[in-house]
Amino acid sequence: MTTIILQVPDSLGEQQNDTVRFIAAKLYESGKLSLGQAAEMAELSKRTFAEVIGDYGVSLLNYPVSEMLDDARRI
Repeated sequence: MTTIILQVPDSLGEQQNDTVRFIAAKLYESGKLSLGQAAEMAELSKRTFAEVIGDYGVSLLNYPVSEMLDDARRI
């Protein structure tokens, strides 16, 4: 894993971990990371990460509705 140094305002204080979780959630949402990769980046278990991504407006079901409908039609 590559390490990136990110400067965040001091005003975030203890919320710095929240910043990393937010970034991981958004990378998961965009399809850049799998759930496992995003959880690892956030230093959380997959289960815990899956439980907290909703706090960032990200759905666990990262699957386009159009593809879900196509799959349902094939059944």
